[in-house]
Amino acid sequence: MGGGRLSMEIVVCVKQVPASTRVRLNPATNTIVREGIDMMLNPFDAYALEEALRLKESAGGHVTVLSMGIPSAAVLLRQALALGADRAVLLSDKRFAGADTLATAYTLAAAVRKLGAFDLLLCGRQAVDGDTAQVGPSLAQKLGVPHLSAVRRVRVASARELLCEKMSDEGYLEIRLSLPALLTVVKEINTPRFLNLQGYLQSLSAEIEIWGADDL
Repeated sequence: MGGGRLSMEIVVCVKQVPASTRVRLNPATNTIVREGIDMMLNPFDAYALEEALRLKESAGGHVTVLSMGIPSAAVLLRQALALGADRAVLLSDKRFAGADTLATAYTLAAAVRKLGAFDLLLCGRQAVDGDTAQVGPSLAQKLGVPHLSAVRRVRVASARELLCEKMSDEGYLEIRLSLPALLTVVKEINTPRFLNLQGYLQSLSAEIEIWGADDL
C-alpha cells in the first residue's frame, strides 16, 4: 500500500456476442455461426469492465481483459484497451470451438492461472446470446475462490476485503468478501464510459496477446 492506495490485480472476462437476434446455427455443431455477422461486446461485460476501471482509478492497480473467441474478437479487446485496460489476452483456437459453459470455464481458468496471481475477477452477470449465467460461478469454482453473483455495488473495505451489495428477490444483501474472489455484476452497478479519441489512437498500436490450446 502506497500513499493510501492499494494495488489490485483485476481480470475482466468479456465475450463477443451477435449484435442482432437474427443469427444462424451451424447444423452440424448446433453452435452460432459468428463469421460474417456484426458482433459487439456483451452488454453485461461492459459494466464489469467499467467497474474494473473505476477500482483501478480509486484504489490503484492493473486491469487485464480476457476473452475467448474467434480472431475478430480482438477488436473488442482493443476497445477495452482504449477505455483504460492495461493488458488484453484473446484465447483463440479451433479446438475451443463449440465450447459449452463447462468447457468455457475450464479454458478461462487455465488462462487465469497462466496470467498469475490476481485479486479480483469480474464478469458480466450473463451473456445475452446464452443467458445461462453459469460461466462466472463455474470459473470461481475451478479456481477455488469465493464468488458473488448479481452484484450492484462494490467498495474496497481493506487491502484484502470488499464490501458488496448483492441483489436478491427481497432487495439486496450487504456482504463482506475476502480476496481473491470473483464477482458477476448487473447493470445497476454503474454507467459505462464512452470511448475517447486519444484512447482509441493509443490502442491502435497496443498488443493483443493470442493464446491457443497449446499455450494453456
